[in-house]
Amino acid sequence: MTTYSLKPKDAVEQWHVVDATGRPLGRLASEIAATLRGKTSPTFTPSMDHRQFVVVINAARVKVSGDTREKKYWRHSQYPGGLKNITQEKLLQTRPERVIEYAVKGMLPHNAHGAVLLKHLKVYAGPEHPHQSQVNAGKGKGRAVKA
Repeated sequence: MTTYSLKPKDAVEQWHVVDATGRPLGRLASEIAATLRGKTSPTFTPSMDHRQFVVVINAARVKVSGDTREKKYWRHSQYPGGLKNITQEKLLQTRPERVIEYAVKGMLPHNAHGAVLLKHLKVYAGPEHPHQSQVNAGKGKGRAVKA
């Protein structure tokens, strides 16, 4: 008996909609990362792009535990003195979709494959998103997850 390995031509594009309302950030991010990698598929192959797309709506309503003033996100402009940081509290007020993107990015592989998978993540602060036609294409190919 041989082990089945998914081929690029066999990967079928699937779109999943996830509502972040009231869901804990860490659990939501780990679920999204597993879906993006294709771990929810019975044909999971670690090195393959399974063509799984995730649309997250209501990112502004995600539940964050702990002190949001203590958690900081860092970035550097690559110039001397270019280190900048922003607190999670401020980021949730200005760009709540970034909080989910950063959490999912940390749970994906830290290589070129992870960068490709991160492009399959679409996060929106409110309930509207422009991917309705992709989600509804094929009727039943994707799944809607409700909290």
